[in-house]
Amino acid sequence: MRSALVRVARSVRWYVRELTDESAYERYVAHVRKDHPQAEVPSRREFERMRTDRQEEDPRQGFRCC
Repeated sequence: MRSALVRVARSVRWYVRELTDESAYERYVAHVRKDHPQAEVPSRREFERMRTDRQEEDPRQGFRCC
């Protein structure tokens, strides 16, 4: 019974992280390490700044306020 609850909790956590795009940085790091092993992996802060800049340049890249 306990293991079933743990599985459900993990599934809900994964779903919420994907829904809110909180896992975007982890996906990006995995991509860089796999496809560009020589490249430096940016910090989370640098990643968020790049993502925000990209969204401001092209609103079709994500949701934008105002």
